[in-house]
Amino acid sequence: MSAPALTRPSAPPRTADPNAGLPANALGAEKGALEQITLYVFVIVPFLALAAVVPAVWGWGLSWTDVSLFVGFYFLTLLGVTVGYHRHFTHGSFKAGKPLRVALAAVGGMAIQGPVVQWVADHRRHHAFADREGDPHSPWRYGSGAWNLARGMFHAHLGWLFDRRQTNADRYAPDLVKDTAVRRTSRLFVVWALLSLALPGLIGGMVTGSWTGAWSAFFWAGLVRVALLHHVTWSINSVCHVVGNRPFTSRDRATNFWPLAILSGGESWHNLHHADPTCARHGVLRGQIDISARIIWVFEKLGWAKDVKWPDPVRLAAKRRQPVSATS
Repeated sequence: MSAPALTRPSAPPRTADPNAGLPANALGAEKGALEQITLYVFVIVPFLALAAVVPAVWGWGLSWTDVSLFVGFYFLTLLGVTVGYHRHFTHGSFKAGKPLRVALAAVGGMAIQGPVVQWVADHRRHHAFADREGDPHSPWRYGSGAWNLARGMFHAHLGWLFDRRQTNADRYAPDLVKDTAVRRTSRLFVVWALLSLALPGLIGGMVTGSWTGAWSAFFWAGLVRVALLHHVTWSINSVCHVVGNRPFTSRDRATNFWPLAILSGGESWHNLHHADPTCARHGVLRGQIDISARIIWVFEKLGWAKDVKWPDPVRLAAKRRQPVSATS
């Protein structure tokens, strides 16, 4: 498999203000002080935990309990975002009954990436203005060139989270705002976030019968797991709009970046997703692993999901880029 190539658009847009070009009602009220503080805590603390990984290993090591909890909680919360927040709630790739919808909203909240209603509003706005003025997290915000792209990559990866103006959920996620069960689950985001951090430590303590085991599990399967999941998800916003290949035609610069395929649950097959956003499977070519699509397939077989929008060969063929001849 060839190394990912750097995609360099010929004339990237210059969007100094991510809110430029938006409709008048696209933005909601400013985030409150408590929400700002919570955001900083949940972003910075796990990142510091990730930075402390190496000295932590030297100090008190890893156990199989830590590893098992890390992997289990990582993929549980990852799929809450990829299958729930993204493919179901944002794009309607499949339909689900109320119990599954609420479960997906709660488990997605445990990824600590924000309440489902706000997450969906941000992501729908991203698709509406992808890599153009109004996109909340385009890496091409400042244009091309090494310095501008570095600034844009930071903004797309992390910086955009600290914009005080929120995307207007009433405009971009009116269906979820009107869904009482989902709206209530979304408002309990802090509860899901705390459970996400507390449960690994609780289980680790019960399995090992010690406070040391509880602390170790809290660190690895709580803080470090959240930090890794954050940065993998944010890499879809940054890396997967700059580095990789583009086998399908889309209106933006979304790319496929295979090294993140497993860790992202198939989300790094980002080029196809932007070419066909409602498709339930993003990795549609040979050898493209898509764990999230497999989970949706299981839901369908169990009767929990219906009207799944699986890839249409005719539609894919129409969107497939044609190779450029040597004489063109």
